[in-house]
Amino acid sequence: MRRIFAAGTAVSLVMLFSVLGLWGTASGTQPRTLHSIVAGRIKPPTLPVVRNGQVVGHKRLPFVSSGLLKAAAEADAAGVSAADDRLEEADGENVASPQQNVRIDAGTLGCRQRNTDGAVRVNQDCTFRRQAEEEITANPADQRNLLAGQNDSRVGYNQCGIDFSTDSGRHWGDLLPPFRQKQNDPASEFGPVPGDPNSHSIMGGEGTDHTYDAASDPAVAFDSRGRGYFSCVLFDVASNASALFVTASPAGAQGAYFYNISPADRRFMVVEDNSPLVFHDKNFITADTNRRSPNRDNVYVTWTVFRFDPTCAGGTADVPGFCQSPIFGAMSTDGGFHFSTPEQISGRSPLCSFGNALDPSAPVDACNFDQGSDPVTLANGDLLVPFNNGNTPAGNPNAQQLAVRCSPTGDSAAGTAHLNCAPPTKAGDDIVTGEPLCDFGRGPEECIPGPFIRTNDFPRAQTTAADGSTAYITWQDYRNGEFDIQLARTTDGGLTWSPAVQVNPDTGLDHYFSAVDPARDDKVAVSYFRSERVPGENSTPAGGFAPVAGNGVQDSLSDYVLAGGRGLTAPFRFVPVAAPFVAPDGIQTGFNGDYSGLVVVGDTAHPIWSDTRNANPDPVNAVGHDEDIFTVARNVPSGRQSPQHQSHFKR
Repeated sequence: MRRIFAAGTAVSLVMLFSVLGLWGTASGTQPRTLHSIVAGRIKPPTLPVVRNGQVVGHKRLPFVSSGLLKAAAEADAAGVSAADDRLEEADGENVASPQQNVRIDAGTLGCRQRNTDGAVRVNQDCTFRRQAEEEITANPADQRNLLAGQNDSRVGYNQCGIDFSTDSGRHWGDLLPPFRQKQNDPASEFGPVPGDPNSHSIMGGEGTDHTYDAASDPAVAFDSRGRGYFSCVLFDVASNASALFVTASPAGAQGAYFYNISPADRRFMVVEDNSPLVFHDKNFITADTNRRSPNRDNVYVTWTVFRFDPTCAGGTADVPGFCQSPIFGAMSTDGGFHFSTPEQISGRSPLCSFGNALDPSAPVDACNFDQGSDPVTLANGDLLVPFNNGNTPAGNPNAQQLAVRCSPTGDSAAGTAHLNCAPPTKAGDDIVTGEPLCDFGRGPEECIPGPFIRTNDFPRAQTTAADGSTAYITWQDYRNGEFDIQLARTTDGGLTWSPAVQVNPDTGLDHYFSAVDPARDDKVAVSYFRSERVPGENSTPAGGFAPVAGNGVQDSLSDYVLAGGRGLTAPFRFVPVAAPFVAPDGIQTGFNGDYSGLVVVGDTAHPIWSDTRNANPDPVNAVGHDEDIFTVARNVPSGRQSPQHQSHFKR
């Protein structure tokens, strides 16, 4: 009989039956939790805001990332059932008639004529398929070598794509990561086995023994020796299978290839489950590149574990209720071959004093309504992990940015590795009051109405090269009645944080999906999207914003900018790096990922973003304007920019 494991000190009968495969719906099959979310049967969780003993409103908690929902929604639209059949076909063939100009030249690689307006297109496929949600890093051993990743739909369902450059971003190659033959089998991932003394499953139990259909949330890193790392979450559109991997590219390969993930091999696997009560989401990775660090070249991954149960938040046997979403972490000390047993790291604190009304069994001070963790390393070998949290007191309608500091020890191959995280500190307020909500078919969700895309307030983080105890985090919030970019700093490794300053000087636009990286001489670079606002954006209509003729929703222009300044002397001077582009349309409607990326090499910034500059001349696959990934190399802007009013782009 296969082993059974459940995290925590108590295992409910419902949870036990689920692990054994005995719990199901009236039809005898397990409920598919992700598809219940897509269908709106499980709503984004809310908590009451209570003042003077009276409920005066409700605040929305962090929830599932856009990449997972987009892939699952596409699967539902294609009519995927819970049976063993898989639909791996694309949305349609890009069949171009001879007279149409699809900009493919003989002798050119990657349709380079589509690189327009002075930027370089990073993804190299010639299809009109979505690439969005992008991240980038530079190789400390050879800073001309850049590694990037994005969500990628070229083969059908949402996958993760890898990109690499060996000439500072002027030219790129790309590939899909080698995970497609991995088979879901959480029972074999649980507990020690010969060659791996760690456990890699939260629930354990029977798996599907099928390969994964889809992936999301790409993350990239290099260690000090030039080994590259790439991570994504995996899931199955026809079951509850969910997993997370971090694969590696050997030093000298420059990210051009990565180690394969075998069907039943534990190497490079962080966690794997198949249960309606748990799935994994929103990972980021980092490696310790400090040559003097006691943890040099350790690789760290943090992510969100969503927990559900029929006993939580009004759940039923058919549709389990949302319980919590704590941050987990794991580490590798041997180049990604072995990862430590996953640990819950978001912790407990008086900062999280609301209690858990959705799951009465949880501690009242648990910080477990979390999303969007972004780990960075400190010079002394410690790890700093900021994340977004919704456990604010009952009278507070807003969220907060928290951060935990960890002191990793041990050996992952020997099974002794632990993160050893302290309770979280508060890095900043996340003001969500008044944020617009859109209806993407699941009920109201946080959004940017102009381009009609889902958004979030997750923080992005980075430490300085000169001083390993100084770190910056950036995020968006609605404190000024529009989405603006906030920036905070710690100079003591996350024990205390500065008040937030606003990065963007302009008003009348929405600013979102920021990324940050310090440069030399106290300079800091921040990049972000901007979009035109719609009339009445501060008053969400009943049911949320939706495209209606004349209301501006999905009819606004956007661009992407690079900003820079010194320290916290804000607002920062900025330069647009992308010409204004239209909203995603067709099957790409509503999605531009969950984040963008930025890396600084010396004084040269390499921002990375997605936009819709490339129109599809033959939209058989229901795409009018294709989302592609772009980058530029620009000097980090410097200086303080005077506020300026800008409510629209030139059309």
